[in-house]
Amino acid sequence: MRDTVFQESPMTNDAAALLHEPLTLTRGPALKNRFMLAPLTNQQSHEDGRLSDEEFHWLTMRATGGFGLTMTAAAHVQKAGQGFAGQLGVFGDEHLEGLTRLATKIREAGSVSSVQLHHAGNRSPKDLVGTPVCPSDDPASGARGLTLDEVEQLRDDFIAAAVRAERAGFDGVEVHGAHGYILAQFLSAEINHREDHYGGSLENRARLIFEIVDGIRASCGTDFQLGVRLSPERFGLKLAEIREVAAQLLAKGDIDYLDMSLWDVTKEPYEEEHQGRSLLSYFTDLPRGDVRLGAAGKIMTGADAAAVIAAGCDFAVIGRAAILRHDFPKRVAREAAYQSPALPVTAQHLLDEGLSPQFVTYMRNWPGFVADELAA
Repeated sequence: MRDTVFQESPMTNDAAALLHEPLTLTRGPALKNRFMLAPLTNQQSHEDGRLSDEEFHWLTMRATGGFGLTMTAAAHVQKAGQGFAGQLGVFGDEHLEGLTRLATKIREAGSVSSVQLHHAGNRSPKDLVGTPVCPSDDPASGARGLTLDEVEQLRDDFIAAAVRAERAGFDGVEVHGAHGYILAQFLSAEINHREDHYGGSLENRARLIFEIVDGIRASCGTDFQLGVRLSPERFGLKLAEIREVAAQLLAKGDIDYLDMSLWDVTKEPYEEEHQGRSLLSYFTDLPRGDVRLGAAGKIMTGADAAAVIAAGCDFAVIGRAAILRHDFPKRVAREAAYQSPALPVTAQHLLDEGLSPQFVTYMRNWPGFVADELAA
């Protein structure tokens, strides 16, 4: 059940109109509206990370469906950082052909393009990578701790992946620092037990993210867009610490947008000492200068998207609703009160919305999302 602490603002009607207005970023092209496609795992690409026709179709269908920014699923920056089967890669020049084709089509559709840069860390499946890696030895997952040289190589590979995305014609990249993957593992004092300058204090644990941001800024063009995704809970993360990291990213102004993944934009924090207000409000009240702020988490209706804008965000990040309808932004433009189809939906519905059979199979792992045809 969704919490009630997130109240609809009297400004919601104005926010509903604002959803369809352009959003400028400090660098690069403006978004034609305030809808960003969330980076959604889909397991559709080839084993070596090359883009498949199925993933190309899925993503470009969303670009033509009206999203102001179309973002890839998490794309791994090292082969050893693969997080799931069928993951898009950005770790080698062999990926350039598919990435270039994708960036070109997204631009032709009138959408801004972005690659999400990712390394799964201790969440990498052993059958894909062998022994996974982590900031420190992690008996729970069997991951081994990275050496200092390997941490520096990881930083450099994030930066190299951004350069590769720029070469392919993408407007920008998003650095994935959320959901318990490797950059979030560095942020977590429960996971990161390093004793060098990448462990210990919050400043040290956040160092890798800031070095990646600095490196991308130094290595890519002045109009290349850069976002960071953070999540403030789970996986050993503490709200106060993630809020501080967010505040520093906003204050420095080296990123163009901050993408907060909140699981549910209406919820209160898990930590009792922070309850009594929405989790989102801990980020909308931070000074942000020219950096744009968006949020993801169960935005399933036009009213949900407008409420996120009314609460102080600059854009709404759409996940499940974009799986259900490739043209969610256009539907909301036609009908401000638009609601996503009720769950579960049929496999045929998802196929009609551009998901491949493999993607539909993956979606069956989400409880209550795909109907059991035998019972239908």
